[in-house]
Amino acid sequence: MTAGAEGAAAGHVRAVWTDFGGVLTPSAAASTRAYSDLVGVPVAILQQVIVRVTATYGTDDPMLPLDTPLVTEDEWTRQVEQVLARDFALDVKLGDFGEGWFRDRPVDTQWLSVLRDLRAAGFFVGMLSNMVPTWERHWRAMVPSTEVFDHIVVSHEVGFRKPMRQIYDLAALAAGVEAGQCVLVDDMPGNCAGAEASGWHAIRFTDAAEAARQLSPLVGIELVAPAGRTRHDDRPWVAVRHA
Repeated sequence: MTAGAEGAAAGHVRAVWTDFGGVLTPSAAASTRAYSDLVGVPVAILQQVIVRVTATYGTDDPMLPLDTPLVTEDEWTRQVEQVLARDFALDVKLGDFGEGWFRDRPVDTQWLSVLRDLRAAGFFVGMLSNMVPTWERHWRAMVPSTEVFDHIVVSHEVGFRKPMRQIYDLAALAAGVEAGQCVLVDDMPGNCAGAEASGWHAIRFTDAAEAARQLSPLVGIELVAPAGRTRHDDRPWVAVRHA
């Protein structure tokens, strides 16, 4: 756990912002492995292809072209197919990428429980995510957003993405609190660093139990994740199958 706002006292945080992918769901690496199995492309090859497509957009962040967005999901998927054919002689039709990516993707019920406890205790709970526009229907089918979140900030709607300072400033404004009263729970070190640079607190997520332990002194109440397996990507999941 790191504190982004110097001098912030214990229990000073009033707004808890959680990431989606890698926190409420398995990590990107685990999801890539599952998707690789689904489409029948070796994971090492799939990762190489995504790196090559990503590089054409002048970045090494594979999500940036999609969640900014610089390209539609369908166009990006066709580009991946083209590189698979050109560089690896693999004729693969990926179809609807988002549908495959989210198929049977599970939700971390332990972390959902912690978020519900926070909201019931009167804290502002929000979701702050770099999200692909076409993934809205998928993630909303997985999480009862109106029951869990007071507000949702996603990159494709606001025009900024983590770790840009603007998205943290917008989120703090939406919560109606100062930056030092916000905490981000995120699995990506760069996003946590961006939050800290914006005056926030940040917790690097590894599992719900550890995140709850680190969050407790910041909010001034004891948070306990329900009992269960706690290692990231080996947690008590509830799989959601999309029609």
